[in-house]
Amino acid sequence: MRNVTGNTKILAIIGHPVGHSLSPVMQNTALAACGLDYIYVPFDVAPDRLATSVSGLRALGVSGFNVTIPHKVEIMAHLDALDESAESAGAVNTVCNIDGKLIGHNTDGDGFVRSLKDDLGFVPGRGTIILAGAGGAARGALAALCRAGANRIVIVNRSLDRAQKLSAVLGERYRSTEIISVAMCESITPYLREAALFVNTTSLGMQQERIPFVFPTEMPSHAKVYDMVYSPQVTPLLRDAAAHGLDCANGLGMLAGQGELAFRIWTGVAPPAGVMKGVLASICIA
Repeated sequence: MRNVTGNTKILAIIGHPVGHSLSPVMQNTALAACGLDYIYVPFDVAPDRLATSVSGLRALGVSGFNVTIPHKVEIMAHLDALDESAESAGAVNTVCNIDGKLIGHNTDGDGFVRSLKDDLGFVPGRGTIILAGAGGAARGALAALCRAGANRIVIVNRSLDRAQKLSAVLGERYRSTEIISVAMCESITPYLREAALFVNTTSLGMQQERIPFVFPTEMPSHAKVYDMVYSPQVTPLLRDAAAHGLDCANGLGMLAGQGELAFRIWTGVAPPAGVMKGVLASICIA
């Protein structure tokens, strides 16, 4: 067991509920591997206690904290500043305390882009990227892909109106990327046939559901498929993509990637390569 002293710095995660979070074991494993005198702890914070909890974390001098559901949007009103990743994503998942000022970041999107490169060898550029979903995860991914140089992104969603709103908000900010909104129906087939990358940002697959109207057999042989779902590690989407010979990956790399970026924001140190993803994989397999 780690010795906690009067000099030990505190990191945390706040959410409601928070008992299921894999971040404490992931972050504490990396902190131990680096020999850093920090400890990372979870705090279950109900929505009506968010303001007082953030004030308390500030007053206690907590070095930083992660933010998870349901506080990622509401937390922004209680911070002193946001970086571009948080502003464009419209949500915060990482907060750093700098001399009493709380700065909000969003490492989800950049963790996703890092995972694309590490797990699929994919770097955004020319070619069509399809995002299934138009919720918070899609917004973070869309913003990060635009920052990384994506040329063309198609948002596919059951609600066309929601996809169009997302497209309008980020299309105004990132004008060099063409962003198209399409309802999830038979009309997406032409886009599938030209896809360089297909990404599922929804929860479909957690219960072994298939994504309606999405057929990897319609995708070209060079297409890559990414499912943000990581439990189960092999979803129907990934199973179908692999059967069609496509390179594919689940969301474990994204979870590790966002954690690595948060770790560096707080400590100024990069965690050892593969440590976070390794511990996550061992937990999810167990």
